Amino acid sequence: MNLEEGKKENKNYRKYIAYFFYGWMFFFFLVCLLIKLNGHNIISDLKEDWIIVFFITVIPALIIIPLIALAVRKDFIARGKAYFRRFLFPLYLFPIKLITYSIYYLSILILKLLLDLLKIIRDFIFFPFRSLKNFLKAVFIAILVAYMLASLAVNINYLGTQYGGVPKFFKCTLGKYGINENVKKSVVRIVGGYSEGSGFFIQSNQILTNFHVIDGEPSPKIIFPDGSFITAEKIIGDKDMDLAIIFTEKEYPDMVMNVASGASMDLYDNEALFATGYPLGTELTGNATQLKGNLSDARKMSYPPYNYIQTNISLVKGMSGGPLTDQCGDVFGINTLTIGGISLFIPVFENLAKENQFTDKDVNKIQVDPSISPEEGVKAFYTYLKARKMEEGFNLLSKEYLNNTNFKEWSSRFENVLNVDIASVEKSKNTKDIVSVKFWTKNWYNNEAEYHFYEGTWQTIFEDGMYKMLKSNIKEMDGSDIF
Repeated sequence: MNLEEGKKENKNYRKYIAYFFYGWMFFFFLVCLLIKLNGHNIISDLKEDWIIVFFITVIPALIIIPLIALAVRKDFIARGKAYFRRFLFPLYLFPIKLITYSIYYLSILILKLLLDLLKIIRDFIFFPFRSLKNFLKAVFIAILVAYMLASLAVNINYLGTQYGGVPKFFKCTLGKYGINENVKKSVVRIVGGYSEGSGFFIQSNQILTNFHVIDGEPSPKIIFPDGSFITAEKIIGDKDMDLAIIFTEKEYPDMVMNVASGASMDLYDNEALFATGYPLGTELTGNATQLKGNLSDARKMSYPPYNYIQTNISLVKGMSGGPLTDQCGDVFGINTLTIGGISLFIPVFENLAKENQFTDKDVNKIQVDPSISPEEGVKAFYTYLKARKMEEGFNLLSKEYLNNTNFKEWSSRFENVLNVDIASVEKSKNTKDIVSVKFWTKNWYNNEAEYHFYEGTWQTIFEDGMYKMLKSNIKEMDGSDIF
């Protein structure tokens, strides 16, 4: 090989190295872009993942560049072996070679990019002044670029307001389908004694809702989208914060919603948001309703001193406690109240951080004592039915009554009862053990609420230290006859 051929070969070698580094840099930034679009902060959230990024970018560069360069040579295999031998051995020098090779090739690339950039800037500055034709071309290109930049700005602004920015557009709108439908399937009805609302799972056995939804109700019912319902096992909350967490006996991991946290909590001005819930509670049948609106601003009340998210969504009674989500289905707030057309939502993440403040102090408790009087015995019986504490209610049936039934048969009579409200309980005149009672029940049949009104008497008997139900004379009545 003569000198000229050697120079030409070395030039080709450097050319292929440069080409690969251009491709390598593009690949590297593409990886970083995909990581960023996935909702991660490259600097703070990917400290461990940087090792992966390094090995899928730097290592291929150090290995594949020589292979590409050597591929143009006839003695490819021999030179490849020689390269790897020099690169890997001696082993104690391998880390130093890895670092120095990386710095060397990266420095060459940066220098070449800077030189090319300077050439482009020079040509860009002097191009319009070389001729009239070039000047007219430059004006046309400038107008075209300005138009494209203006269009890009409009599109970015549109993506920000409608989709929460470019990353959310690619991550959620293009990357996932049926997000809003999945959100609807994850929201449940909450039926309290004096109020109804919505809720959603934040843990597999924890449902978040507003405190005012369950206020005054010791055992709210949870109705799932499929129509089945259960009774709350435990409730904690903060009345001033207007948040409550309902615990369930079973776990429902498939219904847990993702609460936005960290960098994902950032919202664009006027970003599209969705409020999901059940308007009018059980009075309106069907699936959860989802209302779309836009972020207005962040607010803070003087009392209680808590932050709120304001949107232009008009909440409807019954939607309280439901989630406020973004385009990706991540929860940012909880539907709370509407005042004069202004809807406010409690931020979920920052208030869940105060979960250790949640207690059962303000949660209503079941307080009955069937040992006091026949009236208290009847009141306790229907209170247990209301709370669906069927074993406790069954224990208030007398021995004579139990001769004609068993727990399974008796409890099946009330399997569709959502709520029991007692209108009046009083001892019948001139009797010692007969109690007059008026009450109504809300039953859940085929995803619809039905109301039934009853009036009659219970004859009680004192057994095992408490007044128990002996004989009943209860008849269903028209509601107007009772109230």
